[in-house]
Amino acid sequence: MHIYSLEQEQLIPLSRSEAFKFFCDAFNLERITPPFLKFHITTSPPIEMAEGQIIDYELKLYGIKFRWRTLIEAWKPEEYFVDRQLKGPYALWHHTHTFEEVAPNRTLMRDQVLYEMPFGILGRLAHWLFVRRSLKTIFDYRKQVTAELLGEVKEQVS
Repeated sequence: MHIYSLEQEQLIPLSRSEAFKFFCDAFNLERITPPFLKFHITTSPPIEMAEGQIIDYELKLYGIKFRWRTLIEAWKPEEYFVDRQLKGPYALWHHTHTFEEVAPNRTLMRDQVLYEMPFGILGRLAHWLFVRRSLKTIFDYRKQVTAELLGEVKEQVS
């Protein structure tokens, strides 16, 4: 078992409440996911985000169509939420989103993903050859589109 970690943060020019609301709207995930994934939520709306909520998606990854089922495993409004893959391409996918208001209308949003590849040594090889790069591309795209949709904070906040 080899668990990988992906971490990213972004300073967003919104209050923590507004930033949390944006990222808790499941349909915004479609907006900030790269088009090449052909990502689509198949759970019928409305989706009430809360602990225990299950959300189904379809996407294409490396030319293969996947069905992905996510459980909202933990939920604390305006502070964090955690989604965990129940069904999908990874042996483990555990994604924590945290929100910290660092100044008025300045929220630091952090993503931490813990994931494991299926198929043992073949999965580790696939990770080394292309999965880690693909995930970085996907999360960089999300960061860029989020900045375009919500604005971007250029200055550092301490």
